[in-house]
This record gives sequence, C-alpha cells and structure tokens, in this order.
Amino acid sequence: MIREIFTPLTEEIIAGLKVGEMVHISGEIYTARDAAHARLAHMLTAGQEAPFNFKGAIVFYAGPSPAPTGKVAGSIGPTTAGRMDIFSPLLISHGLKAMIGKGLRSDTVREEIRVHRGVYFAGIGGAAALMSQSVKSVEVVAFEDLGTEAIRRLVVDKLPVIVAIDSKGNCIYER
Repeated sequence: MIREIFTPLTEEIIAGLKVGEMVHISGEIYTARDAAHARLAHMLTAGQEAPFNFKGAIVFYAGPSPAPTGKVAGSIGPTTAGRMDIFSPLLISHGLKAMIGKGLRSDTVREEIRVHRGVYFAGIGGAAALMSQSVKSVEVVAFEDLGTEAIRRLVVDKLPVIVAIDSKGNCIYER
C-alpha cells in the first residue's frame, strides 16, 4: 500500500511514517544540492534567514535538467545525500525536518533526524524521467546564478519515495 502525504509536513505526519514505507508526496518541495547547501549554511551561520521557510518543508537533493519543449521540467532524480551531510545538521537544527536523496546518511545526520524527529526519504535512483512526471510547476526561489543547482520550488503530485530513516532513527539500510 502506498501512503499519500501532503506538504507542509506536520509533526503528526512525520511521526506516523515508518521505515520502508512507500510514500507519494504532493504539494510544494524545494530542490537544493551541494552549492545551494553551502550558501544556506553560510546564511544561517551569519544570522540571515533562509530563502524559504524550513517549517514543514521538504528539501529534495536534485537539480532538474532543462525542460523539453512543452514540459514543466526535465529529468529530476535524487543525488547522493551523503554529499549534503556536512551541512544537514545545521539545517536540521534550524527547523528542516524532511529531505529526499539517495543512499546512506552519516551517523551524525541520522542522529539529528532522530533527535529533531525528522524524516529522510530515498528517491528512486535511475528513475529521473519518471519522477519528473510528478512535477507540476517549477520556480527558482534563490541562487539563480547556480543554474541547475539553484533552489527551486516544485509543486509535485504523487512524487514516489521510500521512508529511508524515520523519526525514531530506524534506517532502511540496516534491515
């Protein structure tokens, strides 16, 4: 059975998610990769506000390819989450609760997810063209100069993911 959830995420939604569960996400999510994470970390340590509200938000470690004619987005698939692990504890401590990527997370990030009662979703690697079909709109919200690594607000409908680390710290990669 596939569970449908909607953004912004609430504490109750996150607490009800279980490791290994297949989920469809609908609503707004934000893309951010390595370069955007570095800028976000710099902004937060300098006491500046992030360009979007972390409360209830999901950050998708992805950079969509250019949209083909007549399409909203090009291929959009998850990138390796471990590359964001150096920045994730800071973002989590500032209220970010949910992330989408692929692959393992560090023990530190896993503990931060548990302590702050967040969730990490695994996107389905190799299915970027399929995942792009869930994207209904795309808008750059920050760091346009980064090109595909700019932060974008996506409106998605039934984006398929798997709960990889739940709010209790259970991890799909240790099953």
